Amino acid sequence: MDYRPFIAQVLRESSQIALEHFGNGVESTTKEGSETQVLTETDLAVGTYMLNAINQQFPDHNTINEETGGVNKKSAYTWVLDPIDGTANFAAAVPMYGIMLGLLENDIPIAGGIALPSFGETYIAAKGQGTICNGVPIHVTSQTVLRKSLVAFGLHSKTPEGYRQHGEIVAELIPKVLNVRSSASCYDIAMVAKGRYGSFMASRGKIWDVVAPQIIIEEAGGVYTHFDGSTIDYSNAFDRLDEMFSYSMGAPAIYEQVLAVVQKVLAKK
Repeated sequence: MDYRPFIAQVLRESSQIALEHFGNGVESTTKEGSETQVLTETDLAVGTYMLNAINQQFPDHNTINEETGGVNKKSAYTWVLDPIDGTANFAAAVPMYGIMLGLLENDIPIAGGIALPSFGETYIAAKGQGTICNGVPIHVTSQTVLRKSLVAFGLHSKTPEGYRQHGEIVAELIPKVLNVRSSASCYDIAMVAKGRYGSFMASRGKIWDVVAPQIIIEEAGGVYTHFDGSTIDYSNAFDRLDEMFSYSMGAPAIYEQVLAVVQKVLAKK
């Protein structure tokens, strides 16, 4: 089945909900146990719409929603959604935020999409079908020279030691690349998919942060792995909703060079 039309429709409608609230003095709270994880009523409204759409169209499929958890119906298919990725940006009326929807079949990403509502862009991919942005095929950069590439790095940690390590990674990267970016959202992923950035890495994310991006990047010709270069495993997903996933992506040549820099820093631990 071709899931792309459904994903595109859900992301278009979800984007409209987000845009109706964006910049209108959105109130936010922080999630229990984290002062940096922000939640707004828009997260809940978008998530509710997405779940309703999935349950209506595919009533037997499983769902995992960042804000409400997982519903396991013992299906081979699991929809994984992040209603607002970059909620802190959204709440502050910063346009670098997005909406993500991915589909696993037997623990393998087979379709997905990312919407950037404030930019009017929707990225859609399916296994073997490539990646499109607003209907136009896109590809990761053909650039192979690291010094000519923008790269993104996610600054996410629970400890000062973790942030110091991130600082060391960025300090090693900056002299070797054109520059380093960090939006704290799926905006960075989209920029890799369309060839604007050469690579993006982050050491911490939940399953809803990684499923949709994987199919988007891989179908755009990129590489998508854990921080250490190993394959990401989504098995037993419902037992792993609290697990942190690292992720690294990029155009193959740039990805390899950035990964080498990161692994050099990590080896010092």
